[in-house]
Amino acid sequence: MIKNILTKGAQSENHGKYLAKLRINTFYVKVTQLILLVFLFGMWELSVYSGWVDEFLFSKPSKVWTLFVEMITSGNLQHHIYVTLIETFVGFILGTIIGTLIAVLIWISPFMSRVLDPYLVVLNGMPKVALGPIFIVTFGASYLSIIAMALAISIIITTIVIYTSFKEVDPNYIKLAQTFGANKAQIFLKIILPASFPAIISTLKVNVGLSWVGVIVGEFLVSKAGLGYLIIYGFQVFNLTLVMMSLIIISVAATIMYQGVSLIERKILAIRE
Repeated sequence: MIKNILTKGAQSENHGKYLAKLRINTFYVKVTQLILLVFLFGMWELSVYSGWVDEFLFSKPSKVWTLFVEMITSGNLQHHIYVTLIETFVGFILGTIIGTLIAVLIWISPFMSRVLDPYLVVLNGMPKVALGPIFIVTFGASYLSIIAMALAISIIITTIVIYTSFKEVDPNYIKLAQTFGANKAQIFLKIILPASFPAIISTLKVNVGLSWVGVIVGEFLVSKAGLGYLIIYGFQVFNLTLVMMSLIIISVAATIMYQGVSLIERKILAIRE
């Protein structure tokens, strides 16, 4: 018994050392990422200052920051950020839910799977930007057209990835459940869905980027507000500082959204364990 206690104590100590080492490595990674970011912005500023790149085309961090502060102080920027965030969030949620429901429908019905398979292939290969004029005619020059563009880009990928994950579940598990009399709903809820959870989370992460792409493209076409609108307006008036500022804000917002999905993933995994 004493030997077992000592063994458990040694294991606990080793586990504590491992966690401490893991935290230190994570800290080093974060610090290195920060240093790299500062270096890139520093090189950007230096390149413009030294005349290596044209300030008119690429602007520079100091001008971007000055413009950002001016627009925040005047209250002109908040509305554009808010509009794009709402459109992206709605497109992200709807794209994930609808794509997942279609994947479930296809899995439940082999007949529907055979019917829809060629259509999914065609829609996946189609350049979604080409659908923009159709959305504008159908929904008008409004937020609906922008959200429809985000959905067009994310739904098909979501459906294909999740349905593929459903099909790749070990068939032996399904046969075993059927042997014990499980119906299709029980098989899906108890076997297919839990086994496909990593693929669903991966799809959420992919959809973050796809939703941003869809919304920005939609704003290029019809919007009168939003970060995509600011980019187009900046090009029209040759204000490249406005363009670069909008791109940086989009990058930061997309990163925060991605990290939010990763946090949800860790929380759910912790609950499952």
